[in-house]
Amino acid sequence: MFTPGDIDLITKLFLAALLGAAIGFEREFNEKAAGFRTHALVCLGSALIMEVSLHVYRGVGGISGDPGRIAAQVVSGIGFLGAGTIIRGGAEVRGLTTAASLWTVAGIGLAVGAGMYVAALVSTVVVLIVLFALGYVGHSIAVRRAKRRVQQNS
Repeated sequence: MFTPGDIDLITKLFLAALLGAAIGFEREFNEKAAGFRTHALVCLGSALIMEVSLHVYRGVGGISGDPGRIAAQVVSGIGFLGAGTIIRGGAEVRGLTTAASLWTVAGIGLAVGAGMYVAALVSTVVVLIVLFALGYVGHSIAVRRAKRRVQQNS
């Protein structure tokens, strides 16, 4: 029914969606606009685009191309999507971390699509550490700043 190549493709696509969803979990948990589904879809789409790029590169159907050129467009295109998550309100800018996580998830999807599983898995773990652990540290710093402002204004 499925060829070994089909199984490899299916595995890559599911792995990409799973890794993206894992990162999206943190965003969802913290009630950010882009959560599980968005991150899973960005990662899945990036992996699919990398697979298509490699397919074209192999010269299927008499066409050949550079997989790097198509993958580079993912990086540019995801910047546009990420920009939509950034909101500026006066001196405050929100959504930068979500935009960065979407951009990174796209890279993870490209890595999965290219068969770079270790790079994708390690990157996912590092992103989760940054989002969870450093998010806690960042929150602690923000609380301390707020306390100092209150003390200075008293």
